[in-house]
This record gives sequence, structure tokens and C-alpha cells, in this order.
Amino acid sequence: MGFETQDVERKVISIMKVLGASQEPLGARVIAQLLTEHGVELGERAVRYHLKMMDEKGLTRLIGQRDGRVLTEEGMNELVEARVKDKIGFSISKIESLSFRTKFDVKNKTGLVPVNVSFFSKDIFPAAVKLMEPAFKAGLCVSNLVIVATEGKRLGDFIVPRGKTGLGTVCSIVINGTLLKAGVPIDSRFGGILQVRNRKPLRFVELIQYSGSSMDPSEIFIRAGMTSVKEVAEKGEGKILANFREIPSICKPVADEILAGLEEAGIHGMMQMGDTSAPVCETGVDVNKIGVILIGGLNPVAAARETGIEAENHAMSTIVDYKELVNIENYC
Repeated sequence: MGFETQDVERKVISIMKVLGASQEPLGARVIAQLLTEHGVELGERAVRYHLKMMDEKGLTRLIGQRDGRVLTEEGMNELVEARVKDKIGFSISKIESLSFRTKFDVKNKTGLVPVNVSFFSKDIFPAAVKLMEPAFKAGLCVSNLVIVATEGKRLGDFIVPRGKTGLGTVCSIVINGTLLKAGVPIDSRFGGILQVRNRKPLRFVELIQYSGSSMDPSEIFIRAGMTSVKEVAEKGEGKILANFREIPSICKPVADEILAGLEEAGIHGMMQMGDTSAPVCETGVDVNKIGVILIGGLNPVAAARETGIEAENHAMSTIVDYKELVNIENYC
């Protein structure tokens, strides 16, 4: 992009990411606030300075009289292509960042939880919910609690685009975050396609390591049409989205307590937990570790996609207040 130092370039890219995630112009103050939420400390004055440089390079343009900026087409292209080396392992970075931002108090059932965001055409959203309903009822989700936002409304870090309805589904990273707060380290290994037989997890048939991917594996598998969530919901046979984690075996008692608390809060993302150093669903586990299989939060959305309903998905993308979540039955 031609900026004088890598440090300046990194700050510019951070600003571009914030602008790219918004459907409306943003001013320096709002950008600075959003950057702080993502762990980037850059004051309003500094943001304004960088925005002027970005204007000069044609990456952003001023909209209206209130300092609101949007990315230009050139800016969007730069955001996609910039710092290719940083994209490797970006998926694991998102997991770590979202885990840290999760602030859910299991005992009091309050705080911030991570969600996946999907944007549907507002005209087809009611039909999409009907198609997703069996997957929710079959427990092929992290939680039956969701958040719905209409066009122009905020959903976490996103503004719902015109003509769209936004759906936030609880992300399995809520387990990472709550375990982390309880002092339990969790190693996120990969996301994959899990074969289910007789309504029980059998084996992973496809997998993508988080450390080697710039996209969330669930988004990739949904786009490729590799799931059969609808069949699993109806017949107990097929392929669903799932994730593989590992925790130290010594931490199992604490993990069990946390998972029980999440269950009481309506969050049930755990599919299977193995024994110390023992394979889980034919997947090897490190010494003195326990393998954990978490269900993918986007399985209901995948079920709708299997019937031809498209959605713009942003997996493990933002956080919302637990109090904002409601049961999906409210929309069925």
C-alpha cells in the first residue's frame, strides 16, 4: 500500500477491517472504540490522522458532514489482498481473540457470548427459520438461543445490510472462552465434517487445521455443500459441522463443572469428551490430553443451505450480551 512503516500499515489495515465490516459510514470516534474492542489501542486523534492518509491514497472517502468514512473499491481490494502472510493462521487468531472477548459468567448467566452471524434476504428469512427448525430441535447446534436483527440494526460489531435479516447463532468458542476464564487451557486443533451414525458421532471425514487456514472451516464446508445436516436431524445419519479441541487431562473436573453450568444456561455445544490420551472419533490425542468434540454453531444455517437458501455467513465473528438472546421458537 506504500505506507512508510509496517507499523503504520498494520494500523491502516485494522481501520480498513473495521470499515469493511460496517454497512454504514463510520467516524474516527466510533472506529477508535471498535478498534479497542478488538485489542487495538488507537486514539480518536490517531485514527483521524490515518484516515486522512487513507483518503489521499484513495482507500477511503468522506461521506456527509460528520467525518463518516467508507472504503472505496480500491480500499476493498487492498483489504482482500493486503498482508497475505498475515492471513495464514488467521482462523486460529480469530478463535483466540474471540475467546478473550467472551465474558460469560456461568453462575449468574450474564455477560458476553460469541456468535456466528448470517445475513438472509429478509423476504426468505421466515422460510429459512422453518428449514432450520429441525436442526435446532435435534440439538445440532451450540444453543437454541439466537439473536435476530433487522436491516439497519446492530448485531454485535455488524450493521445489518439493507434488505437483509441478521441471525446470530451461538458459537462453540463460548466453551473456549468460559474454560479460559476458569484457568483451563484449550487447544483448538481443527474444524471438520463429522459423520454421524445412529445419532452418534462416528468419525471425521474432512478436516481443516485452524493454524493453516485464513477462513473458518465451517464457512468453507457450507459453501462447498459438504453437509447433510437435514438428514441427520430427520434420520440420525449424515454429515455435520464439528470442531476438535484438546484440554489437559488434569483439568477435566473443572471443565466438567463449567460445561454443566453452560448446559443450565441453554448452551450445550459438547458432543463428546474422550479419556486421557485416547482417540476420539478415530482422531488421535496428545499424551496427557483429552480430546473434545464440539458441535458447529452454523449447522442450522447449513441445513437451510442444503435446500437452496443462501446466506452470507461470518463464522466466529462477534460477541453479544447473553440477555439479548431468545429461543429460536419465538421465530418458528
